[in-house]
Amino acid sequence: MGYALLFSGQAGQHPDMLSWLQPDETVEAVERRLGADWRQRLADPAWAGDNARAQCLITGLSLAVCRQLAAELGPPAIVAGYSVGELAAFAAAGVFDAATALQLAERRAACMDAAAAAVRTGLMGLHARNPDELCDLCGRFDLDLAIRLGPGSAVVGGPVAALAAAAQHAEEVGLRATPLNVALASHTRWMRPALAPFAAVLDQAVLARPALPLVSNALGRIHSARQAREALVRQIAEPVRWDECLDLVQAQRVEVVLEIGPGQALARIWNERHPAIPARSADEFRSRSTVLAWAGRHLAMR
Repeated sequence: MGYALLFSGQAGQHPDMLSWLQPDETVEAVERRLGADWRQRLADPAWAGDNARAQCLITGLSLAVCRQLAAELGPPAIVAGYSVGELAAFAAAGVFDAATALQLAERRAACMDAAAAAVRTGLMGLHARNPDELCDLCGRFDLDLAIRLGPGSAVVGGPVAALAAAAQHAEEVGLRATPLNVALASHTRWMRPALAPFAAVLDQAVLARPALPLVSNALGRIHSARQAREALVRQIAEPVRWDECLDLVQAQRVEVVLEIGPGQALARIWNERHPAIPARSADEFRSRSTVLAWAGRHLAMR
């Protein structure tokens, strides 16, 4: 019972995101890194898509949202993060604090950027009629499945030239391909050089056992600090099994789901997969009070 939090990843950030967010120490920490004019600068797709900026921005603002809602809603029944959203999710679950999450976002981005320096890569959303079509397209253009969303729906990654060719082929055969504003192919083989450096970073960080149910992209439910460390490293270069993550959240028998971060993609995917349990994104609302009212209404109904 209770509510679940799903923490967004990259690609959905925009100038008006989370417009109701109030200044606090976590927002201030983000602004010290990125500048107080981050909203205006998000209008520039190149600035918004920069990996280091995006990871810091999303991690910090998501944790600020979580803190500003938690005083009224209480602790969630379960949390999960999508891609870089795992850093905020792990912090929300008590594995480390917000300051550590921001530091890890910076170091994670640096490790990934270094891994991506040799080959220009990216990500693309792909919607096919069935899983076989996804596999065939990845094989034809030597792409990797980066994020599993559902039957026939995924994010794929690889060199930008291969992605462009795959997008053209997808259009010709009636599939839907959507390039994402992400500057590298996270969760694919091209990120393997980042694994050892980020593992070394995590070895220097203090991680704790989760204080509440936590679902990871690579290992499913996390029960220990050791598992948390392993999951955070492995998901950099392994596919995000987001379909499985959602099913594990649903198995907790939550009453309502709230997406934390930019955009509404995770709420939409949830509503398609588990329509009996309502989900919305905090980014849809224009005030903290309306977020709390919506969530509270559904929690009170059941």
